[in-house]
Amino acid sequence: MKIKMILILLVFLPLIGCDRYTKVQAVNLLKGQEPISFLDGFFSLTYHENTGAMLSFGAKFPDEVRLMVFTVLVGLVLVIGLIYLMIKPMNKYSFTVGLLILAGGFGNLYDRALNDGRVVDFMLLQLGPLQTGVFNVADVAIMAGVFGFLFISSKLGKRLT
Repeated sequence: MKIKMILILLVFLPLIGCDRYTKVQAVNLLKGQEPISFLDGFFSLTYHENTGAMLSFGAKFPDEVRLMVFTVLVGLVLVIGLIYLMIKPMNKYSFTVGLLILAGGFGNLYDRALNDGRVVDFMLLQLGPLQTGVFNVADVAIMAGVFGFLFISSKLGKRLT
């Protein structure tokens, strides 16, 4: 339990704080401005509010449905997930990837609660005609957790952990 508390203090809470800070900065510095491009357009900072989930899935749902799915249901799943992580015996790698996913989820949930169901996104990657959707730090944490989970679930990951 001690290692779990240390990881919560070193991974979970700082990620939520970093996500919150960067979203506040995006609102203050990017909202209403033209995108700022770096590395010949590979990386851009641009303000976007997402009422849906990844790649705006569900953005066109009625307001009541979006509230129930993306705030109430997601909030319930996140709380259950955190309780599960805390009581289930697991190695520090599995616990950490779980924390990454939950920290991202809680970061976006907190944003929805503050912004009338919207999440602030502000980063975009583009390579020629290929581009990501606009995303934020919470989304990066979620994706890092998912890739970490896939790795530790692989044969190589199982040998290393």
